[in-house]
Amino acid sequence: MNILYASSEALPFAASGGLADVAGSLPAAVCKAGHDCRVVMPLYKSIKPELREKLTFVTNFTVDVSWRKQYCGIFKGEANGVTYYLLDNEYYFGRDGLYGFYDDCERFVFFSRAILEMLRHIDFKPQVINCNDWQTALVPVYYEVFYRHQYGYDNIKTVFTIHNIQYQGKYGMEVLNEVIGIPMYHSKILVYDGCINLMKGAIETADKITTVSPSYAWEILDPWYSHGLDRALANKQYKLCGFLNGIDVDLYNPEKDPIIAKNFSAKNHKGKAECKKALLAECNLQEGDEPVIGIVTRFVSHKGIDLIKYVFEDILNLGYKFVILGSGEKIYEDFFREMAWRHPDKVYAYIGFNSELARRIYSAVDMFLMPSQSEPCGLAQMISLRYGTLPIVRETGGLRDSIKDAGSEGGNGFTFKTYNAHDMLDACRRAKDYYWSRDAWSKLVTHAMKCDFSWSTSAELYMGLYRELCGE
Repeated sequence: MNILYASSEALPFAASGGLADVAGSLPAAVCKAGHDCRVVMPLYKSIKPELREKLTFVTNFTVDVSWRKQYCGIFKGEANGVTYYLLDNEYYFGRDGLYGFYDDCERFVFFSRAILEMLRHIDFKPQVINCNDWQTALVPVYYEVFYRHQYGYDNIKTVFTIHNIQYQGKYGMEVLNEVIGIPMYHSKILVYDGCINLMKGAIETADKITTVSPSYAWEILDPWYSHGLDRALANKQYKLCGFLNGIDVDLYNPEKDPIIAKNFSAKNHKGKAECKKALLAECNLQEGDEPVIGIVTRFVSHKGIDLIKYVFEDILNLGYKFVILGSGEKIYEDFFREMAWRHPDKVYAYIGFNSELARRIYSAVDMFLMPSQSEPCGLAQMISLRYGTLPIVRETGGLRDSIKDAGSEGGNGFTFKTYNAHDMLDACRRAKDYYWSRDAWSKLVTHAMKCDFSWSTSAELYMGLYRELCGE
């Protein structure tokens, strides 16, 4: 099968979040299975010079952006056995940063239209185009409105993957004529709740809608999780399904990771104690045998930081230490700074992001806290399992699908159901009791490290969907 994976970011070229990890790993897994999966993304200014030097220029063409005609260049490269097409336009993508500009709607209207126009100029015809999040949501819309019946565009199926339904691409009605440029008699595809909603357009026109975990697929039918799109999804739920994301098990490998203090494995995880000792020294925390909880996250409300704030000192009183890494809303940053100042021997907070420190935290701490209000998939809990660190999570989205409570069969962490601070505190209490039962804890760590969240499993599910669409 030929699959084109359309994404606004992808490793190793550009990344701002989990979407880049998926776009860098899933196509590679699909290619390893014997299919031809290629990635298309913008050519951002932030792409490193050493990666730019390896790209080759293919051709250029013009793209209709409503009444405008804009230049687009195609550059081609390869990474991890996957062919990448990077679309160039200095006006739209020659900026510092990936998102957050006043004309983001126009930038990704251009990108979506350019993806389809590109197919006239390359030696690759996809059977399936897999689009991701609002930045590529117009691809199935444009295909339905303009391209389906054109020569060379027949029998292309579209899949739209929702990574986070909170970000939908909502704009004023004026962009319909001024930027998007579809006929007014097709406007009902995009109009929703009095505005233009790009994600709603993809829900209407894509052949299949996927989410990044099975639980998230049914959660977003509920107004609590849908951010207003539940009505649109309820009408299209016959084409909605969810597949749990995976992680790069070669990148996150405690047996070979050069960044951690001591390598270890599921068969022999004694090296984890050395990692813990080194991390405590690095963070100037008092050395001891007490359990350490790690937090690596964005400081935003839907990550459950309010629950942590409410009972933070209660958790410390249970006998825990904390190592915290993240950034986000100032109220949360200030809270963790204050906790580190109040309890310098028990709490360390790094405000910002440091990928190497993140790996050292995953490898060294005993538990990893993720009390999310909503979590489409979550990768941190899978990474922590890979390093023998047991997650404490709320049962939502991908956390529910990947973590089972230690009190149940096949348990690999500690869970709580309701969005309640004292339920989270109880999960921390149970985790501490397990920690001091050394034999039970060691068996739990061994089992956690053997859990398989590699991309090969997830890729097979996606390939099954692609085969179904193509009638193979």
